[in-house]
Amino acid sequence: MTLRQNSLVLYKNRPARITQMGPKKIEITLSDGDQLSVRPKDVLLLHVGPLTDWHTLRRESPDAEVETAWELLAGTTTTLAELSDLAYGEFTPQTAWLLWQMVADGLYFSGEPEAVLVHTPNAVADEKANRAAKAAEEAAWLAFLDRVESETYDPEADDRFLREVEDLALGRRSDSRVLRTLGHGQTAENAHKLLLSVGYWDEMVNPYPARLEVAQSVPDQPLPPLPEEERQDLTHLVALAIDDADSRDPDDALSWDNGRLWVHIADVAALVEPDSLVDWVARARGASLYLPEGTIPMLPPAATQQLGLGLAEVSPALSFALDLATDGTITAVDVMASWVRVTRLSYEEAENRLHESPLRELHHLARQHEARRQANGSIVIDLPEVKVRLRQGKVVIRPLPPLRSRALVREAMLLTGEAVGRFASQHQIPIPYTSQTSTATPAEIALGHEGSSYAHMFALRRTMTASQQQTTPGTHAGLGMDLYVQATSPLRRYLDLVVHQQLRSHLRGHRLLDAVELTERIGSVDAINGDLRQAERLSNAHWTLVYLQQQGKWQGEGIVVDKRGARDVVLIPDLDWETHIYSPRDLPLDSLVRVALNGVDLPNLEAHFRYV
Repeated sequence: MTLRQNSLVLYKNRPARITQMGPKKIEITLSDGDQLSVRPKDVLLLHVGPLTDWHTLRRESPDAEVETAWELLAGTTTTLAELSDLAYGEFTPQTAWLLWQMVADGLYFSGEPEAVLVHTPNAVADEKANRAAKAAEEAAWLAFLDRVESETYDPEADDRFLREVEDLALGRRSDSRVLRTLGHGQTAENAHKLLLSVGYWDEMVNPYPARLEVAQSVPDQPLPPLPEEERQDLTHLVALAIDDADSRDPDDALSWDNGRLWVHIADVAALVEPDSLVDWVARARGASLYLPEGTIPMLPPAATQQLGLGLAEVSPALSFALDLATDGTITAVDVMASWVRVTRLSYEEAENRLHESPLRELHHLARQHEARRQANGSIVIDLPEVKVRLRQGKVVIRPLPPLRSRALVREAMLLTGEAVGRFASQHQIPIPYTSQTSTATPAEIALGHEGSSYAHMFALRRTMTASQQQTTPGTHAGLGMDLYVQATSPLRRYLDLVVHQQLRSHLRGHRLLDAVELTERIGSVDAINGDLRQAERLSNAHWTLVYLQQQGKWQGEGIVVDKRGARDVVLIPDLDWETHIYSPRDLPLDSLVRVALNGVDLPNLEAHFRYV
């Protein structure tokens, strides 16, 4: 068929009438009255006409036998004209338009005006089923959106929609159809908020370890038995493992023997050799993950069971013997595999026994070493600390008192770090050293040593940079030490384990890791440790906010430690929490204030307080 004036054509899926034929273009009028000049190839001829007005297409449909025509022609190909003759007994612009809408619909027919494919009964049945399913899905989607707007959800019907929101909240995907439809920003915080609002999540869901992609499963790789080797018998020494009462992985113990400090460390490297399967898994984890709801260990639990000091009558250890001058400085270092008999004490128990030997001598040594570090420019930042724990659905926040027993253990571990660094340098053993820089002035440092205010401590903390591990020795400004190595927690920190692996290889005459291999291990740990510490920090913040929600109308004491325009930065010691509070008054720094909780925004990790 040829285009002519008053023919019915299709233009961009809309009916049009040709009003004028030209040599290169034709003039058409759309059903809404718009007039266009288009190329002939831009239109599709439905009927040659004549179509004189649009009322022709809008008249009541003539009687038809469309379904009968479909049944007769099913599985064949026909034309729009032939189909119209069979279904309507005539072929007019109106019947052409009616049938073309059915072709465009695609249920019974498809194709072009000159080649209409008539679908088989099976194809029609399948398409009807698909359409019914789509209609049901759309109805379910709309019903789901209505429930979300009402802040409810149906677990059976809505879980499949909310799982994508959960994936966004947990960092597993970057977008959500649900949030997009509701007009919310595609953020993990908005996803978290929605899940809380409908009750899919409650406050007991901590999303941060998953969001930061840190390992949350307990490693289960098999460990070899303890190798048969000569060990020094040190079971005659009183060895004390001092830690928190709820500690489950004791990995250090202290002994005192007439001027010699013994530091016994769990001999993890005896079971975990470099590049073994367990070593690779530990390297990928970087460190144990300590969360209020529990600990995810770096090593399989069997490592602690076999090596934890004091968990058996006699424990294998890597022992460091530090010969000390009368002023507490190190004069000689020896390292050996050993057997030790360990007694476990809590910090509180040790605090009450500091007058007894060997705790008395150890405490004196700790005070000497701390004074020596301060004389060397160590930076004292004495801010409140708390421990946040989840116990049977309740959050417990316990302030950590500044016990002398804690300082005792800290200084002994720092002495060990210096001793290991000296031993490694003396024997040319490549190990990761720890260093740190600070921009604090001597006056600021001296003020900290004098037990200055919280506001000064808060400001002093900002002068510190993160510590770094490297293959060469460096000064640790914060500790006031010219040489420092982290070596006392091989059950919990991978680079401590690497130090032990190097020391044991040296003692046994085995090949040492070179600087390149050591740098690769440091880089692997650096890549994950930031996320580990962030997961711990954000998890502590999450559970602190849950604690405030559980307390209801919480009130407590705060200390003004800084100013931010019209807002005070207030430290709440009992929570180890910093908040900004608008103040119409000009309160001086270190003012003691009473604050009350206004509300908690759990998804955004915000707590809002006011002055009482």
